[in-house]
Amino acid sequence: MTPTPTPTAATSPHTILIVDDTPANLGVVVESLEERGFRVVVAQDGEEGLQRADFVQPDLILLDVMMPGLDGFEVCRRLKALASTREIPVIFMTSLTETEHKITAFQAGGVDYVTKPLQIDEVMARVHTHLHLHAMQQQLEAQNAQLQREIIERKQAEQALETSRELIRCQRDELRDLYDKIVAEQKVSERLLLNVLPYPIAERLKAHPDVIADSFQEATVLFADLVEFTRFSAGMSAERLVAVLNEIFTEFDSIADNRGLEKIKTIGDAYMAAAGLPVPAADHAARAAHMALDMLDALAGFNARNGYLLQLRIGINSGPVVAGVIGKRKFIYDLWGAAVNTASRMESHGVAGRVQVTDATRRRLGDPFLFEERGIIEAKGIGALHTWFLAGRSGASPE
Repeated sequence: MTPTPTPTAATSPHTILIVDDTPANLGVVVESLEERGFRVVVAQDGEEGLQRADFVQPDLILLDVMMPGLDGFEVCRRLKALASTREIPVIFMTSLTETEHKITAFQAGGVDYVTKPLQIDEVMARVHTHLHLHAMQQQLEAQNAQLQREIIERKQAEQALETSRELIRCQRDELRDLYDKIVAEQKVSERLLLNVLPYPIAERLKAHPDVIADSFQEATVLFADLVEFTRFSAGMSAERLVAVLNEIFTEFDSIADNRGLEKIKTIGDAYMAAAGLPVPAADHAARAAHMALDMLDALAGFNARNGYLLQLRIGINSGPVVAGVIGKRKFIYDLWGAAVNTASRMESHGVAGRVQVTDATRRRLGDPFLFEERGIIEAKGIGALHTWFLAGRSGASPE
């Protein structure tokens, strides 16, 4: 996502309608918008605002709530009831800060809510964001409309072709290719509409549609791998293989939620999670340790239910990491840094059925857990590392 550019002389300026009965507010906001190249239209009460919105067709409306006559909530409801104005985004400006007022604003059809006294930089940022979102929505709707027209044309062509069986046979392959392309394009458009990030990341992107990259000085990364799963699944049908992984990883997801970790991704039969991000947590190492032990228990239960002998190899490391959002068409939240690489080596150089941790993690865990010293290992690309096996919880460990 990229921010909506400030209008310039080279592009058609966006039109902003401001509905506010307070001259002082109008002056400040109008001046700030015009300095940034917007065309500004002003209305000083609700009735005038409705008339100007229908006549001018602005790109966005900044709407006060407390006004004589029609208040802002009722004005918004009437705007959304009219076909000519219902798609115009409305941002409320008000000194009302109670949650019930905000709920009323959104129920009336508003897209955002800023409180007075106005912070001009915040207002400008929200204006840019919602102009950009509105433009994206219009673009997607236009693409969907075009796809629907193509599908209708396709169906009409098929009806005409049914009158001649010989002609259908001659053009069958060409029409099938055309139909497949239309369906594929429609699926892409639908995925764009459904492609959303987790709530906190999505909120940050709406407020600041730039690159998201955060540094965390204290985090713990966990890698887990199903040992020799490729050999285990060699004779399985595709459906059974996926069902096995889905059952195991669904349990791991539940453990991550319960223990307060962020699932990062799965790659084949490997699972990656992290604690201490995107929200920092002082007990990040303990959260990861509890999850690792829970994962071993969960796999043991899965084996007992299904008569399998699967084993899990888990590696954990703690330290600074970088987390961020990458991708354009489909976002992914991922991690980078030496601590991540070391955690991966803890898993790949580990032992089946055991949890291997570094000194860094061992120091952060302390007495609530039981350890067995493994000693020095040579980690590929890293060198000598002193490691430990996490053997369980002590009596002092809260579960």
